[in-house]
Amino acid sequence: MDALLTTFGCFGPAAIFVLIYLLSCLKVVNEYERLVIFTLGKVQEKPKGPGLCFVWRPFQTAVTVSLRTVVMDVPSQDIITRDNVSLKVSAVVYFKVLDPKAAIIGVENYYYATSQMAQTTLRSILGEVTLDELLADREKLSQRLREIIDRSTEPWGIEVTSVELKSVDLPEQIQRAMGKQAEAEREKRAKIIAAEGELMASQQLLEAANKISENPTAIQMRYLQTLAEIATEKNSTIVFPLPIEFMRAFEKLSGK
Repeated sequence: MDALLTTFGCFGPAAIFVLIYLLSCLKVVNEYERLVIFTLGKVQEKPKGPGLCFVWRPFQTAVTVSLRTVVMDVPSQDIITRDNVSLKVSAVVYFKVLDPKAAIIGVENYYYATSQMAQTTLRSILGEVTLDELLADREKLSQRLREIIDRSTEPWGIEVTSVELKSVDLPEQIQRAMGKQAEAEREKRAKIIAAEGELMASQQLLEAANKISENPTAIQMRYLQTLAEIATEKNSTIVFPLPIEFMRAFEKLSGK
């Protein structure tokens, strides 16, 4: 018994130290994370995780990389369009890390690098289009931006899943000009619709006149119907339309 206590007294502190060391080398990796392990400065072929991983300190160092989709806000950029219109455009970029190893050793800071790439691409691509194209084809421009940014960040192990133009801030004078243009366009459509209505009404009146001219009694019935409609409104004055046939009869009498 004394020998056992003596042995524990000699090796007890060492065992406790080893236990503490082993516990410090353990690292829990979440499902959405991966560990890029460097052994004496050399990176291992395959990242570790998820679950419980062992890192031999200080000979090994670990860098944690998240695989979740990152929503990055691209700050408002000053854009000069092809038709020389100055405006501010902001966007949102959605990306995620596909290769943790390439994201760590391929670039110093993949988040900052992706942000700068998105800003420069946004300025260069939108500077090649006109204001009308920017406002009308935002979906096509977003798709083009996504393809270019994704192609640039592919060597870093990053996939850009989507790029959306968030806001386009137009100068006040451009907004006034566009308001006047929209108002003129609405007036144009209103006049076209009114002209089409007049054309259709004239065609219907022509068909009605041709139909009534087939029987002279029909025009008399129409006159009586008009008088009935006027009488129901309790007017003090009734305008009686004189048939054209009466005038023609007088012309014949005067001619004789």
